[in-house]
Amino acid sequence: MKLFGSSGVRGVALDDLSPEFAMRIAKAAGTVWGTDRVAVARDTRTTGELLSNAVAAGLAAVGRDVDRLGVVPTPAVGRYCEEHGIPCVLVTASHNPPQFNGIKLVGADGVELTVDALSRVEELVLEESFADADPLSAGSTREIDGVADAYVESVVSAVDREAIVDAELTVAVDPGHGAGSVANPEVFRRLGCSVRTVNAQPDGRFPGRLPEPVPDHLDDLRRLVRTTDADLGIAHDGDADRAVFVDETGTYIEGDASLAALAADALSPGDAVVSAVNASKRLVDVCEDVGADLELTPIGATHIITRVRELEAEGRRVPIAGEGNGGVFFPEYRLSRDGAFIAARFLELLADGATASEVVAPYADYHNVRSGLEYGSTAERDRLLAAAEDYARAADAALDTTDGYRLDHDDGWVLVRPSGTEPKIRVYAEARSDDRASELAADLIDALEDAR
Repeated sequence: MKLFGSSGVRGVALDDLSPEFAMRIAKAAGTVWGTDRVAVARDTRTTGELLSNAVAAGLAAVGRDVDRLGVVPTPAVGRYCEEHGIPCVLVTASHNPPQFNGIKLVGADGVELTVDALSRVEELVLEESFADADPLSAGSTREIDGVADAYVESVVSAVDREAIVDAELTVAVDPGHGAGSVANPEVFRRLGCSVRTVNAQPDGRFPGRLPEPVPDHLDDLRRLVRTTDADLGIAHDGDADRAVFVDETGTYIEGDASLAALAADALSPGDAVVSAVNASKRLVDVCEDVGADLELTPIGATHIITRVRELEAEGRRVPIAGEGNGGVFFPEYRLSRDGAFIAARFLELLADGATASEVVAPYADYHNVRSGLEYGSTAERDRLLAAAEDYARAADAALDTTDGYRLDHDDGWVLVRPSGTEPKIRVYAEARSDDRASELAADLIDALEDAR
């Protein structure tokens, strides 16, 4: 697809993603859906109101009435769509820097659209072929209140609240000024936790930290965990569909380790797990121990959702899916990433008295390195990717080209691929020692830099 990347359309707001372009996407989506009513929601970004106004106008222009949900977490949008049976155009750039914005399309079942459905929308955007509405059939809008409150209740009621309450946990929560600020701390209060917060004021300038919950951005959360003796630190991205954790000592927990711990708890023999091609050996080990099958897809929620649906149509049970960036699906709950629900499921793992560090200790034998090389033009991107292919083809390692180039060595692996959301070439590496993971990543990055 030319427009929709691994997780919707994203770009620098008012430049790559203009109000006019947002309106075209909305008109195309409204045409494909053909429903009487469509929801519009957004995260906290400063351009969110402007772009959501354009989206609402586009939907009304093709005859769709609009439910304006305001600033809410992405998983709250999924709950609303599923309950009311209407789709949504969601204005969010998730973890991207503040100057970015984007658009996700969520179906009437509360799930992001599959690759095939997005392709149909994309075709109409490129052709500018939209439904016609005359002045008497143009859509109207209405403001919807209580979406965040209903979402909080849905998460609380879907987990073992009694066990979490009895554990008397203290949690430190960092929503990163994003959409999770309006709902997620309340989820943990309702679960009986003593809640401490940082960066919990909705603010699209993201003054306390950048939207992506990576280790370099979580110093405030680590300090808060240590100074409050919290049992767990929880951080979300800009639209709160992901959750990453800090243990009781203030140490960052690798997303691959928390995914493995959650998978070990959720899986039974014969189940299937869906993850992306950058899946950690931690998850591979869990699947082998349990007797579950691991299915790999290209990186991105859209691809994972598509494969989960295919497996479920075949009668397979898929209790968990996702990536090591904190984006975990529990398809039997809802086939969407849900930061508050992910965190609540992790709190269940602490309810028996284990500490967070003890829960992930079985998955601590691997080390990860993630890096990115920015490019300034399509030509530079093509040079970097050509160098990546040359490097991969010449390497003495097993090659997987599901998404980019993954090289599996006896003692680790490395993956290089273009980002689906930013102008970057991403490099991932994993090994049993930090030095070896760094070596694998550095060697590949050196080859790409030489190509500049």
